[in-house]
Amino acid sequence: MAVTYVIRFDIRPDQRERFMMLLTEVLDAMRHEPMFHQAVLHADPDDENRMMLYETWEDHEDVLEVQLKRPYRNAWHAALPELLAGPRDISIWRPVHSDRSE
Repeated sequence: MAVTYVIRFDIRPDQRERFMMLLTEVLDAMRHEPMFHQAVLHADPDDENRMMLYETWEDHEDVLEVQLKRPYRNAWHAALPELLAGPRDISIWRPVHSDRSE
C-alpha cells in the first residue's frame, strides 16, 4: 500500500542554495526508483526558507530498508545538520482518495 511522507524543513538562510542543490540531486535520482510514485517540493509563501516536501512511495518498508540507504542520499543526509535551523518534521500518511485534473 502506498505511503506519503510530509517533511517540513526550516532552512538556514545562508544554506538555502546548498539545500536546493543537494535535495534536487536526491529528487532527480529517486525519480528512477521502481517503488517511487511522486514528490512535490513546496515553499512557504511568507518565508522562502520554510519548505515542505510531499513524497509518495509504494511501500513503507522498502523506504526504510532500501531507499533511505541509497548512496545518492549520503551527501544530503550528512549535510542536514548544517543546512537546517532545527530538526525536520516528518509525518507519515496513507492515501485514501485522489483526484487530479487532466
